Amino acid sequence: MELAATGRTWAAATPHTLATDAAAVAFERGGNAIDAALAAATTLAVVYPHMCGVGGDLFALVQHPAGDVVAVNASGRAPSGADPATATAAGGGTMPEHGPHSVTVPGAVSGWDALHRQGAALPWRDAFTHAIAYAHGGFSMPHSLAATLTEEPDRLAADPGLAAIFFDEDRKPRHEHDLIRQPALGVTLQSIADAGPGAWYGGTVGDRYARGLAALGVPITAEDLAGHTADLGSPLRGRYRDLDVLVHPPNSQGFVLLEILAAIERLGLHADPSGPDAGVVANVFRAAARDRDRHLADPDHMRIHPSSFLDEGHIASLDDEVRGGLPRPPPSAAKRSGDTIALVTADIEGRGVSLIQSLFDGFGAGLLEPDTGVVAHNRGACFTLDPDHPNRLAPNKRPAHTLMPVIVQRAGKLRAVAGTMGGSAQPQINAMTLMRAFDLGRDPAQAVGEPRWLVGGMEPEGETPLVVAEADVPTVAVEALQGAGYRVDTVSERSEDVGHAHLIVFGDAGLTAGTDPRADGSARAS
Repeated sequence: MELAATGRTWAAATPHTLATDAAAVAFERGGNAIDAALAAATTLAVVYPHMCGVGGDLFALVQHPAGDVVAVNASGRAPSGADPATATAAGGGTMPEHGPHSVTVPGAVSGWDALHRQGAALPWRDAFTHAIAYAHGGFSMPHSLAATLTEEPDRLAADPGLAAIFFDEDRKPRHEHDLIRQPALGVTLQSIADAGPGAWYGGTVGDRYARGLAALGVPITAEDLAGHTADLGSPLRGRYRDLDVLVHPPNSQGFVLLEILAAIERLGLHADPSGPDAGVVANVFRAAARDRDRHLADPDHMRIHPSSFLDEGHIASLDDEVRGGLPRPPPSAAKRSGDTIALVTADIEGRGVSLIQSLFDGFGAGLLEPDTGVVAHNRGACFTLDPDHPNRLAPNKRPAHTLMPVIVQRAGKLRAVAGTMGGSAQPQINAMTLMRAFDLGRDPAQAVGEPRWLVGGMEPEGETPLVVAEADVPTVAVEALQGAGYRVDTVSERSEDVGHAHLIVFGDAGLTAGTDPRADGSARAS
């Protein structure tokens, strides 16, 4: 969906219509882009509970009218009692993907607080009005949530907290359009709205959550929650043609997008990512992913500064490798998918918010703490147990993160706000979106809605590398990918397997917003 905005003063795009509506109400009540992003984020914590929530993490970029951009890092750390040996035993030699040892401290609420402090015009509690109402009164189950419940129903239904809300008496998944109520979550959100984030970090609600997690075998303590804070910093900045592209620094993978765009521009590739140079673009994606998988970690533990991946010499060597054929494989099998939400908001004064919050997998660790109604995320699954890797699990350490908000400027002015879900493929999706918007002149709805293909992450050793392509990807791109040495697996048109992206562009006609047809959302402007 796309809305042109001649003379309009605000725009918002999210993956669920109820969240977009909440953003619109915030604007209409005198709020700005920050208020709108908060209202949408809290609403999504209720109506998209498989992808995000109080128990997850958050990253955001906030552009202010003067042109300065603040990076909000609200990702949580491993518990103070995290132990690689225990995790090894629980995961059978690898980092557990789900369950108690995949849970890290949840940072989302601290991210909401940090965002509000960036200049919200409305009171803190106003951001929770819609979320609380939907938690208590219920909402119609969206398609994405219903589909997630059918993917691994036995694993999810095995958790009593999830089973009580999202499954029937026979432990069968509830159906699309069923009314879903989450009263315990509503009480938690009301407490946070009334008492502030301290209710969660060091307060009674957080204490109850920690006690409930302990009963489920999760080693996070009330002290771990109380010790968490969001960090504010500066974005990383890269040049693409006449644009400045801003991303979140590590532990976010944002630098991979800058690396991709620099390599594509230097190679002089065809402007259409689904055009005749698709195979070369895929090679760029693959080579840049290798840098991430080798080096991304908590910034306090990274051995190479991300700026090293963006210097001219490194980009030149990457391009030389890409010209030589299929790049060497990444050293690890990173997940392509990821259950995450991205949302974008902007106002005519020049504020823009790109916000991403996530549980990582569908319903995160597969654990819903029943007293608080909060689903625990499984970001700890992003750690490795390799003792020589900077991303090795350790107490109080942040994991490497896939979440990566994006802001685009031209001559210091806000030009676009972008974001996508998609796990390790987020740099690929964002690159395609920006190329289509700025190289091909597509409007935001076209830029995020056109057919996509992605280089797959799960590549067994010795097998042909995989590309997942929607059925309507042009033949010229499919043939170029196959010619470059990739196996192309086809999924349906408008498949959630290739993520969903959202985009706001500032143009001569004003604000224009587009939301991905692969989600349950909408774009609005007024």
